[in-house]
Amino acid sequence: MTLLHVAVACGVGVAATATLDAWNLLLARGFGVASLDFCLLGRWVAHMPRGVVRHRHIGAAAPRRGECVWGWMAHYGIGAGLALVFAWALPAWLARPTMLPALAFGVGTVVLPFFVLQPALGFGVAAAATRTPWRARLKSLVTHTVYGLALYGWAYAAAWRVLD
Repeated sequence: MTLLHVAVACGVGVAATATLDAWNLLLARGFGVASLDFCLLGRWVAHMPRGVVRHRHIGAAAPRRGECVWGWMAHYGIGAGLALVFAWALPAWLARPTMLPALAFGVGTVVLPFFVLQPALGFGVAAAATRTPWRARLKSLVTHTVYGLALYGWAYAAAWRVLD
């Protein structure tokens, strides 16, 4: 993988994450569907250097300086990192993207919130400890589907403009 491919993959990941944020904004403003507060993601990240990785409820954890910045950086870093992993696993895909692998990857990434983030924040495995677990699960699944579709769309645009 060349430096150009790494840069394109990370750029595609950032753009796909921004698309995901636009989707979440539409859901929030148009339909009243709340999304994860990235400041809480930042709080989780900011507690890690102190050895705290799992919380009973992240909202009850002590606030940390810069947690919102940390949360947004983590959010976009994860989006870029996942796209880089995907491009590394399927190196030919980035130059000639197709929808199905990107969609499958996006849907597959839902294991991260279900089995890592949600339990670590105190929401339980696959949001089991929330008031409406099936709603949270569906939102996560749709959100990660949007990420996969956006990966395809932005990779298609990048392949056509940059890598061809």
